[in-house]
Amino acid sequence: MPGTVLLLAASPLGRGRLVDAAGVLPVLAAVAPAVLSGTDTANVVELADPLEPQAVLTRLRAAAAAPGPLTVYVTGQLNLDRRQHRPHLALARTTPATVRYTALPWHWIREELRLRSAADTALVVDLHADAEAFRYVTERGLDSGRNTSVHGRIAPAAGRRGPAGPAYMKTVATLLRSGQRPPLHVLHQQAVARIPEETTGNLLLASTGGAPAAFPGPVVSPGPALSPGSPGPNPPAFAPGTVASVPVPVPVSVPMPVPAPLPGAEVVPGAVGPGSAPRPEDPHAAISAAVQGGRHGEADGLAARYEEAAVRAHGAGSEEALHWSEVRADLAMFAGDPARSCRAWLGVAGARLAAGQPVDAPAVEAAVDRAHHQWARIKDLARARELGPALAELRLRVPGRRRGALENVQRQLGRLQATR
Repeated sequence: MPGTVLLLAASPLGRGRLVDAAGVLPVLAAVAPAVLSGTDTANVVELADPLEPQAVLTRLRAAAAAPGPLTVYVTGQLNLDRRQHRPHLALARTTPATVRYTALPWHWIREELRLRSAADTALVVDLHADAEAFRYVTERGLDSGRNTSVHGRIAPAAGRRGPAGPAYMKTVATLLRSGQRPPLHVLHQQAVARIPEETTGNLLLASTGGAPAAFPGPVVSPGPALSPGSPGPNPPAFAPGTVASVPVPVPVSVPMPVPAPLPGAEVVPGAVGPGSAPRPEDPHAAISAAVQGGRHGEADGLAARYEEAAVRAHGAGSEEALHWSEVRADLAMFAGDPARSCRAWLGVAGARLAAGQPVDAPAVEAAVDRAHHQWARIKDLARARELGPALAELRLRVPGRRRGALENVQRQLGRLQATR
């Protein structure tokens, strides 16, 4: 099965530019697509200094929905928005005052990749961060979700005149031009070992999914595996390998409740279908496989089991239960049922607001945005008219980041009502 590669290089065009992100694209483009992906063949999508976060989201969403392995190479800079103080990937038009509207929220990346399996989803990142953003990721990590392998580095602002160079990603590209792609953790170690002076004081990211961790440099020789919060061993002499500093735990998006097998079920690791339970360590892998195989009813049934188990264990308004409600909303989208997906996202948004979450919380905004996105794709006019008022009411409370979203719903709803 062919793989998919998304090359994303973005940084502001003005004075706030910390890194010449697009400068790495010619080097990456010189690598064979199959090597970038680690598959026999691959489709490559390149985004150089994009202007609009919605355009990036569209490409990211398409890449995440493609069957087969996905590798996303991200080069750019992180800024925090002034309202919620959350990390964003700055785009070409981003300024410190417009981060919220002109940059790509990092949690959008996490959300788009969450239905995929860590076994076939990877992020390779070379990011520079201003002082505030670097402090944030040092204290809290960079949450990319528990289903994504993440390798790379986050560097503080260079503090010198002119933008820095994406030395880590260029080194990765140079190594890949040999025609071989080793496992990403090996590639990461090789890249860091080649540029020790460039990564001193950086936050080094190394996760194969499930237990993301961020480590402050320097790099030392391999030693015992470190778990979040555990003390680092005494560092031996310098050599390429793992990091022996106290790790900074990266928060995962949502704990994954695993339901008990159905009565009489035979548990077969990795098996999917009647009489079997999905692998407890990664239920999303079984769901993703069913979607990619066109078995949409089966995928929704599996997610429904996890949702029911989460409701029993934690309550209907818990993050665990809402996570699976969101998964089912996305599964409806993949199945080509935008009305069902819209209704599910409206329910998620309403549940989060009822639980006291603020109207500008990322999860609330994301739910309303996705409901809006799916509503616009409903071809059955009666169902669109049915769901439109609920969406308009939510948009009054949750205007979101896209200017004119409420007006768009009201205008479209007026047209629908005029066609009665």
